[in-house]
Amino acid sequence: MPDPTALASVVVDRIAPDVVVLHVSGELDTTSSSELTTPLDAHVVPGQRAVVVDLGGVRFLGSAGLEALVLGQQRAAKADVDFVVVASVRAALRPIEATGLDSVFTMLASVDEAVARYSS
Repeated sequence: MPDPTALASVVVDRIAPDVVVLHVSGELDTTSSSELTTPLDAHVVPGQRAVVVDLGGVRFLGSAGLEALVLGQQRAAKADVDFVVVASVRAALRPIEATGLDSVFTMLASVDEAVARYSS
């Protein structure tokens, strides 16, 4: 259960034995980016097929949140794990596009699209 006083929270949803969706909500900034880095560290590991980061509940995505995503992407590349970002809301999509990270990340339009891609 997410902490209601936290700026950001992440709920982990395992959609296959080797695929998780991290549903992120709130504000990802310097004080709260660890809410994302901690589950990324736990789930972006060898043997995992994919990690999907759902930013649909994000109200603000600052540079520290972007950095957490980049570090997750780098870690995934080293571990041979697909790293997918779903940024369907403007608060998340705009900073990703403005920094050019939409050409770095595998971007999908919805979690449903990710589920369809990784359903066994």
